[in-house]
Amino acid sequence: MKFIDEAKIEVSSGRGGRGCSSFRREKYVPNGGPDGGNGGRGGHVIFQTKEGLGTLMDVRYRRILKAKDGEHGKGKQMNGRAGEDCIVYVPVGTTVYDDETDELIADLDTFPMEVVIAKGGRGGLGNMNFARATQQAPTFAQPGEEGQTRHIRVELRLLADVGLLGFPNAGKSTLISAISNSRPKIADYPFTTKVPNLGVVELGDYKSCVVADIPGLIEGASEGVGMGFQFLRHVERTKVLLHLIYIMDPAHPDPVENYQTLRRELKEYNKELLKRPELIVLTKMDVTENLELAKMVKQALRKKTKSPIAVISAVKREGLQDIINFLRKHLLDASA
Repeated sequence: MKFIDEAKIEVSSGRGGRGCSSFRREKYVPNGGPDGGNGGRGGHVIFQTKEGLGTLMDVRYRRILKAKDGEHGKGKQMNGRAGEDCIVYVPVGTTVYDDETDELIADLDTFPMEVVIAKGGRGGLGNMNFARATQQAPTFAQPGEEGQTRHIRVELRLLADVGLLGFPNAGKSTLISAISNSRPKIADYPFTTKVPNLGVVELGDYKSCVVADIPGLIEGASEGVGMGFQFLRHVERTKVLLHLIYIMDPAHPDPVENYQTLRRELKEYNKELLKRPELIVLTKMDVTENLELAKMVKQALRKKTKSPIAVISAVKREGLQDIINFLRKHLLDASA
């Protein structure tokens, strides 16, 4: 299934039905009086979370969502039926914005949850509601109210506990496949990951966490360069960050600058991300096979940050327990 995490659509709620102006006319009831019923309210546009959905594909290809209009009122005090609601199912983690004002309308981050995005118009009152001692035969009724039309932007932010960050070819896909049940595409060239991958990592004591493998970021990502903030948004809900660095990356030969560059990108996108617990992971030691170089990189990084550093080989499954212990400390012990 194609992964889609953003869509722009138009939503319109239904118009309320108009009230009825009528009078009771029966053979032996000479003064029946007004009996016009009320119009039904227009249908709402409602977003509902649904388990099992992982993409906005159902929304992306429905450019206009419209609820039904309410029925008009009738004589004999018969009210019109409310318009049918337009219910849209979305994944947990969906956020809805007004595309014109950028105002956050809803954050659907739990299941079950539903939010009215566009409220249906109120039905008009029939003339039976306007009878008074001084006006016993009103001949007027209210029209129904117009529904709402909104242009919205729908975004999906994955609900993950841990985010894997790093430049392309840093070893994120290999790591997530080694510590979880995820099986992403793995190859020895950059940008093999085109969409975020989720994996469940067992932490022991029947506890687990969800890890998100974010596609490789590059300098300028916070401004939209490369895959940019299209995938940075998926880091926002994470509680812990793993910053992966391949110390012999020919495209980024300075590991310290590598680290500082991506920290700047996080700051530019959302400075609150810098406050998350972070583990720096030096990857691909099965390729590097230079422990002395890894030691020098660790010493250089410690001059720039107090974050702990792990050295691993995901292929040989070496050093992975250090990552598990870090996740347990910050996800389980912190919440205990």
